[in-house]
Amino acid sequence: MKSVSMEVIVQALSCLVSVAAVHAAESDYGAAAVSVALSQEASFTVNDMLHWAAEDEYLAHGEYAAIINKFGSMRPYANIMAAEAQHLSWLRDEYKSRGLSFPSDQSAAHVVVPMDLKSAAQTGVDAEIANIAMYESFLSRPELSRPENATVKDLFERLMRASENHLKAFKNQLFRY
Repeated sequence: MKSVSMEVIVQALSCLVSVAAVHAAESDYGAAAVSVALSQEASFTVNDMLHWAAEDEYLAHGEYAAIINKFGSMRPYANIMAAEAQHLSWLRDEYKSRGLSFPSDQSAAHVVVPMDLKSAAQTGVDAEIANIAMYESFLSRPELSRPENATVKDLFERLMRASENHLKAFKNQLFRY
């Protein structure tokens, strides 16, 4: 992974606040909450990062489920929704290994259902861009260089790679419209 300065990440995430608004109705959940925390230079912990990651994975799962509910089961939404469930499972495992309670799914209050399939594809693109930026910001944090956080760093790297693949799928879907 390329080394990226915190300033560049904060700027990228600040730009994504509007993108994340499509992805989340409020800025206090998932990647949007991370963007706000970074823009305010707030301190946060590895547990905070894990919590925001769980929220963002719940949100993605919920949005893709809502899209399927509205438009029917189709690729890439069904496949990626199943992947999001796997991502939540990975996060649950990390929570369990740390002796933490896994957060409950509060994403329903933040899901925005697109009006049409082109908007749905754009929602997927925007959501995955915000998700990738969130994981990039986490991976740049010095806390993840500590040996006790090696499994979290690995988890965030896997989740970011998955989001990069999802982004490609949603871009392909968007180009169809």
